[in-house]
Amino acid sequence: MMALGAKLVSDDRCELSTQNNQLFASPPKPIAGLIEARGIGILNAAYAPQARVHALLDLGHNESERLPEQQTRRIMGVDTPCFYNATSTPLAAAMMQLLKAGRHA
Repeated sequence: MMALGAKLVSDDRCELSTQNNQLFASPPKPIAGLIEARGIGILNAAYAPQARVHALLDLGHNESERLPEQQTRRIMGVDTPCFYNATSTPLAAAMMQLLKAGRHA
């Protein structure tokens, strides 16, 4: 997603916090500014020290519906929109459009 304009917060794991009923992610200090490129190694990258979590993408489950109902997961008391791996959709591009303009009701 970074190639599409997203900014790195953290690779593999994040520290989560809440403020005003909003969920935020930050990188753990030992891996801040680092990202793994499989087959190449650990790369340095510009990163955001904190970012609001707008959605969760669960890559461990596939979405079977063409137009699924909106799902949410409660994380640290904050209801967060949840999406599943859409294997037939260019997933990174679809997620970037979702984050830019939202989901049609």
